[in-house]
Amino acid sequence: MQREVTFAGFGGQGIMTAGKLLALAGMAEGKEVAWIPSYGPEMRGGTAYCTVVIADRLIGSPIVNDPENVFVFNRPSLEKFGPRVRPGGVLLINSSLIDVRSDRQDIVQVCVPCNDIANALKNGRSINLVGLGAFVARTGMVGLDTQRAVLEREFGKKGKGEALRAASEVFEAGVRAVLEGQGAKTP
Repeated sequence: MQREVTFAGFGGQGIMTAGKLLALAGMAEGKEVAWIPSYGPEMRGGTAYCTVVIADRLIGSPIVNDPENVFVFNRPSLEKFGPRVRPGGVLLINSSLIDVRSDRQDIVQVCVPCNDIANALKNGRSINLVGLGAFVARTGMVGLDTQRAVLEREFGKKGKGEALRAASEVFEAGVRAVLEGQGAKTP
């Protein structure tokens, strides 16, 4: 089985980090993994997206034109990547910055107010971790406990418990947003 996701947004929203953390979780589960980042010409404020492929067999090509899942963090990304979601797939939308929805009826849309959640936790720079928590909880592309262990390993490296505590807090808020229904689903 092969699963794919494209995370897309502006540079500076942590898109690449979210994809990398997901890829590390896939590797921790012993899966085949590809992580392909793509940057616009600007560092912050430009376009940024990455595709993560996780499979239980060799990955023939890491290039995915019609991913099973897409998580968009801004409106230009919705316009560019929303039409590419494979029929039956999941489109997750950062509803804090995107006030429209896709008109597609052949996918599941889940709205998660990533910025609002992160800001409420006084951690506005961690919208990517809110989104990652929501994504993993909604899709099960990797196990929640595996993703938590990766967060602990990566943020525990910082040498301070505060970084791990803050990362875990926003990640779990994203999980709750989906599991407790804060992430509104649309047909």
